[in-house]
Amino acid sequence: MTNPSLKSTRWTREQIRAARVAPLAPLLQKRKLQILAQDAGNFILPAYPGIILKDSYWRWPERDLAGNTIDFCVQVLGLSFHDTMRLLTGLP
Repeated sequence: MTNPSLKSTRWTREQIRAARVAPLAPLLQKRKLQILAQDAGNFILPAYPGIILKDSYWRWPERDLAGNTIDFCVQVLGLSFHDTMRLLTGLP
């Protein structure tokens, strides 16, 4: 059973802004995903062919997807917004 109070967490604008610009590479390394350096500060993920990462931005041209760190966690990793925010803020 999930804790209902976790779903009712209100995130501040500052927390959401900070989460959007959180660097993707360290986050994905913590999740044990292999990241390979490319050119001009870009990275690729062998587990997700075609995705290109740079800082807190990513794009997946083959699927016409792109966005910030929150978008990556939700659209690519399949996390909920609240799980993503907990992951990025370190809050329980």
